[in-house]
Amino acid sequence: MALSTEFTELVGVRHPIALAPMGGSAGGALAAAVSRAGGLGMLGAGNGDQAWLDRELPIVASRTDKPWGVGFLTWAIDASAVARALEYAPRAIMLSFGDPSPYVEPIRQAGAVLIIQVTDIEEARQALDLGADVIVAQGTEAGGHGARHGRSTLPFVPVVVDLAAPVPVLAAGGIADGRGVAAALALGAAGALIGTRFQVTAEALVDAAITKAIIEGHGQDTERSRVLDIVRGSAWPSKYTARALGHPYLNRWRGREAELAADSQAGQQYHDDVARGAIPPLPVWASEAIDLITDLPSAADLVATLVAQTESALARAGKRG
Repeated sequence: MALSTEFTELVGVRHPIALAPMGGSAGGALAAAVSRAGGLGMLGAGNGDQAWLDRELPIVASRTDKPWGVGFLTWAIDASAVARALEYAPRAIMLSFGDPSPYVEPIRQAGAVLIIQVTDIEEARQALDLGADVIVAQGTEAGGHGARHGRSTLPFVPVVVDLAAPVPVLAAGGIADGRGVAAALALGAAGALIGTRFQVTAEALVDAAITKAIIEGHGQDTERSRVLDIVRGSAWPSKYTARALGHPYLNRWRGREAELAADSQAGQQYHDDVARGAIPPLPVWASEAIDLITDLPSAADLVATLVAQTESALARAGKRG
């Protein structure tokens, strides 16, 4: 069964699967491996740290001749970060969480595919007005950051698909196996953007403790909150919360974000606790779908498994029809 879609044809990949550009953990080796396997590998450039880009961009560019891309946190970057990425001729640039308008023209001039991630209908309309080539519709099941008052993937994706047509849409949030990819296609999406599942692969830049926590974790153990951003001193806009596995500071400050923000000692206590090993160095950002993550494959093996599962799920659905 061919899985050709508007997305695969536009970007030039074999499979309707894209690696979510998870800040820091989706490095050059992981992005290149996903691209070599037929998906769209996306470098997780986050806030555009120059040293990180200088290290990881050459890795992905040298390890694959297939299409790949770079993803940025739009609220946290400046034009120089995008310019640096474009020097390596990525096939696509993805912009998430913030106003993408300052970066659209340079991306267009470079001939890269413009991918904009959206978390609500207002953001989707803005992305269309800016001429996005691909829109990622992210539901609240997603690990890491997303809309504070967003909608679940199942009802959100088809609304964006209808709004955006004929612009292709990728579904994101709570997709960790081929059944999820098949569901995305059934909703009218042209593919799926997958994060947490790829975070648990051999090439991901992830500490072993985080890998273990995700494999052993359960979806009901995740929650969406601003607590960990506030206590860590992260400058994430208040519109966005983050889904993470349970954490002592979530238990301590749940529902008391305003009080936490006003507590001048809380942040120092958090960093002291990290320094003495009382809490993990980083939160474990994780999707609600982590129950489906039980092994640590290579990225290539994971792409192959996702494709086979997707084909099987679509075939089963066709027989039921």
